[in-house]
Amino acid sequence: TFVPFQNRLHIDSKGITRLNQFRKLRMAFSAAILHHHLRKMNCYDRKLQCVCPLDSDAFKFSLLKSAPRIAAVNIFQPQPLPENETFVRVLSAQNSPNGIQGLIQYFDLVEGCVTMIKSHQIKNNIKYDWIIRTRVDGYWNGPLGPENFVPGQYLVPSGSSYGGLNDRFGIGDLTTSTIALSRLSLIPKLDSAGFSNLNSESAFKAQLTTQKVSYQTKRLPFCIISDRKYDFPPTRFGVPVAALSSRGPLSGTKCRPCKPVCVGVCVEYVMMWVEKGWSWTDWADGSLELCNAEESWEDGWEKVFDKVAGKKFGDARKKIHSMNFDDCIHDFIQLKNLTAQWNAPPIEEICALGLTHS
Repeated sequence: TFVPFQNRLHIDSKGITRLNQFRKLRMAFSAAILHHHLRKMNCYDRKLQCVCPLDSDAFKFSLLKSAPRIAAVNIFQPQPLPENETFVRVLSAQNSPNGIQGLIQYFDLVEGCVTMIKSHQIKNNIKYDWIIRTRVDGYWNGPLGPENFVPGQYLVPSGSSYGGLNDRFGIGDLTTSTIALSRLSLIPKLDSAGFSNLNSESAFKAQLTTQKVSYQTKRLPFCIISDRKYDFPPTRFGVPVAALSSRGPLSGTKCRPCKPVCVGVCVEYVMMWVEKGWSWTDWADGSLELCNAEESWEDGWEKVFDKVAGKKFGDARKKIHSMNFDDCIHDFIQLKNLTAQWNAPPIEEICALGLTHS
């Protein structure tokens, strides 16, 4: 199993990396991914691939030194990408925090996984059976069972479909995954098929259907941590934000560590107004609790997270919070020694961007 491991990238109009504040926690979420996807998966060959931009939070990837096997690490300096007529015609800037530039940066980041997978296979004369594509801002509270691996079908989470298909996670064999991850290079084919004004999710669905990739949707035990502010209660096309303590499965809905303000009958009333083909997620059987996300994360969110996530992941959060420059250098050297293919700036530069040199 080859596991592409990536982070969502946002680019503003000047091409400067702008990543959300939730990264103060993201490595604790990475620990959850390592625990549920790599250590608990009973497969012969499990390898992690990490793709992320160079910024003041990149030092936190040092936590991945505890991964069992790492095929490749690519920490890169993001640059603006050209917005050609095809991209402008096919894609929509509406509801994208950084417009079309943000979408093509995201698509390019995802497709970088395909490049690294092919390179690793050629170099080692192997062929991977399965690809799991995930994000470091995803918090997992359960493992993936074998029923989620179906040859010839691509698995996507249910809900949060925004007029297309939820693109926050995916599992597929090599053939279906190669198509699913080719987000940028398949845009001309969408143009030829007559598609226009697509957001990320609708472009993803069009990508699979035009390439005749069969897909299945299932509830999966993860959510996407966000510090973005949303109206509460959400309107028809608003965004419900789940409490991290929700039992789930949350299938990639937005979430944050909070004390829930809406549970039980309240959730039923709120969610009945949310558009099912947009930001809706399954709330049956008390699986969903809601935050009021109109303001920034509440004071004391750290205690909320530690209580919900447990000692292991709480310790990971505390480790990153207390890390100094020398610790970072030491851990990154260990990470580099574990990695088969390393493409990154000098370790000192990565650590110095996020930590003070003592």
